[in-house]
Amino acid sequence: MNHDDNLRIHGLKATLPRMKVLDVLREERAHLSADEIHRRLLLQGEDIGLATVYRVLGQLEQVGIVRRNVFDAGRAVYEIEHGGHHDHLVCVHCGRVEEFFDPQIEALQHEVARSRGFSLVEHRLAMFGICGDCGSTPGRPGSQTVRRRPGSSGSMG
Repeated sequence: MNHDDNLRIHGLKATLPRMKVLDVLREERAHLSADEIHRRLLLQGEDIGLATVYRVLGQLEQVGIVRRNVFDAGRAVYEIEHGGHHDHLVCVHCGRVEEFFDPQIEALQHEVARSRGFSLVEHRLAMFGICGDCGSTPGRPGSQTVRRRPGSSGSMG
């Protein structure tokens, strides 16, 4: 589905800022902050302000076109909402985010909730570690230790 149709289905007009923000998210196929999206737009020669990027992201999140995730120190990153549930692995060194889906983890999360009298309506899991690129780089500063986020128990659910 193209951007115009997707926006119209969700009750939004296909404005230039909305189209450009969606273009960046689709082209990069990554989890990007508003600042990163804004920088990429500037590099493309687009005259779209940072406040506009934040406003557009909020609108797109509100109607379910993009998903907002907070992985590290309160920094929000955005991704196109594909409709399928997935979890995330986040590198604490380089910030790389990898999406994955594991049926066993999903089943275990539902069982944990059920055993405690909960019926899950939504959940998010982010696991923090060191990616293969960072862990295998000889002499990389801090490659021997894991930087933990303050107050983090290591998972979100």
